[in-house]
Amino acid sequence: MEIQAAPKILRGRAAARRWYIPLVNRASSNPTPRHSWRVTPARAVELQRRLAATVVRTGRVARLRVVAGADAAFSADGACVIAGAAAWDVEARRVVEEVVVRRRVTFPYVPGLLSFREAPALIAALRGLHIAYDVILLDGQGLAHPRRFGLACHVGVLLNRPAIGCAKSLLVGEHAEPARRAGSRRPLVHDGEVVGVALRTRDGVKPVYVSVGHRIGLEEAVRVVLACRSGFRLPAPTRLADALVNRAKRTGAGS
Repeated sequence: MEIQAAPKILRGRAAARRWYIPLVNRASSNPTPRHSWRVTPARAVELQRRLAATVVRTGRVARLRVVAGADAAFSADGACVIAGAAAWDVEARRVVEEVVVRRRVTFPYVPGLLSFREAPALIAALRGLHIAYDVILLDGQGLAHPRRFGLACHVGVLLNRPAIGCAKSLLVGEHAEPARRAGSRRPLVHDGEVVGVALRTRDGVKPVYVSVGHRIGLEEAVRVVLACRSGFRLPAPTRLADALVNRAKRTGAGS
């Protein structure tokens, strides 16, 4: 079954189904946790510890076709989170749908609790996609987090979808330096546990930090990230989602 060529990139709630064949069901019948976003930092830490036990650290993508890249930024006054989701076709090597949303910031900046500031808007953007996707790729941490519940875990668990964290910087753990060749990797270890990998995505560039978010194994997460390379350090879905939110920040776009 082939994907027909799209006449243009579809944005927001455009009628994507006219030309794009859904690959998976948008929602799972499995129950997912719910919680309020208006919590104290102490309560947020409790929630992270409780929800960390629900993270599924295994799984694979049977047929990788569409990756939903997601990223967030803040408005100039810091009052709003601007979140973008870019659905990237792995075979066609291009974005096929984009969604941008704005949400009021309801949680203070606290190290280790980033997801309570960004996840509500990111989840809204991902839910706005009409195109079915196989996995979520987030610019942030998954298990490579002090409580094993970074942004990718939080989003993956609440949406009950496979999710991967691919961060630009190290939050916890130590690793040996990967070889200079693209695809080289070294385990990222924190408190005696492998929580991710330092992965070289391009010859000679700084590694990115890949970790499990939900419903995917670490080796499979690495495979997905490498499949999304496009000549840059960052994988295409999150790099394009970053560009999307920065355009929205400049232009005031987003619902």
